[in-house]
Amino acid sequence: MPDKITKIVKLLNKNYNLTFYSREKPFRVLISVMLSQRTRDENTLIASKKLFSRFDTAKKILNADISEVKKLIKQSGFYNVKAKRIKEVSRILLDEYDGRVPHELDKLLKLPGVGRKTANCVLVYAFRKPAIPVDTHVHRISNRLGIVKTKTPEQTEHELMRKIPKKYWIKINELFVKHGQTICNPIKPKCDKCVIIKLCDFKKYQKIFKR
Repeated sequence: MPDKITKIVKLLNKNYNLTFYSREKPFRVLISVMLSQRTRDENTLIASKKLFSRFDTAKKILNADISEVKKLIKQSGFYNVKAKRIKEVSRILLDEYDGRVPHELDKLLKLPGVGRKTANCVLVYAFRKPAIPVDTHVHRISNRLGIVKTKTPEQTEHELMRKIPKKYWIKINELFVKHGQTICNPIKPKCDKCVIIKLCDFKKYQKIFKR
């Protein structure tokens, strides 16, 4: 399995330019990932851009009228809940962390609306710390490749951490997300264009994914 994983990472790494949004401030990464929950990637980008054009710090969001915050992030869906959560997170960051985003998993998980995927995204993309954020792309592709046989993202994260060498952790999310967005689509994967097709066990799992 380590050899297979190494080959997958190397092939995908050649095919995609990794950007790592770590050029963004940790607060922006945290809020953007919170906005990404239960919505499409393009909606997250729109909502994040609108929000940060007006309020780009915890203090500004906390002091903002919640109705305006809702309006700015409406594109992300579930904006009533998300607006309340990002204001509450902003308050906690200011009260407990001097306005800074913590870089420890346990502290991130204590923030309202922050689960393991969000926390791990912050560790990877804001602080370049080894972690494996598991979203729908990572969960789907890991199973299709036969790296794991899991039913939930939490199970997938546990198995990937066990099977993937730590030196690759920081790359896995971005590589699999890009591959999932362009080639390994949920319904009609473009297997004829896939650079890792020879390493894929997708046919074995077609019944599971009902494809």
